[in-house]
Amino acid sequence: MNNTEFHELVDEKLQLIEDMIDDSGADIEPVITGNVLTLEFENRSQIVINKQEPMHEIWLASKSGGFHFAYTDEKWTCSKTGMEFIEMVKEECQKHADEEIEWV
Repeated sequence: MNNTEFHELVDEKLQLIEDMIDDSGADIEPVITGNVLTLEFENRSQIVINKQEPMHEIWLASKSGGFHFAYTDEKWTCSKTGMEFIEMVKEECQKHADEEIEWV
């Protein structure tokens, strides 16, 4: 994959996250600055998601730790847990929000 393809794939996922948050009605504020998406929660905790262009990975940092996702078999998979990126984002958002989130 080249850098253009990488950015297109990641931008698609970041937009999906923003749409999911909007549709859920959860009290999460997504803020994009450059290649970084920060999810800010009412309790002031954060999840930070960023593009790692040199590695062609997505990195996610939360109170559970740091995770790296590589694009294989047409999905972003965590090198540490084997979990799919969007599923981990949902799980981590619920941990940070301290409540069940209705994902649409």
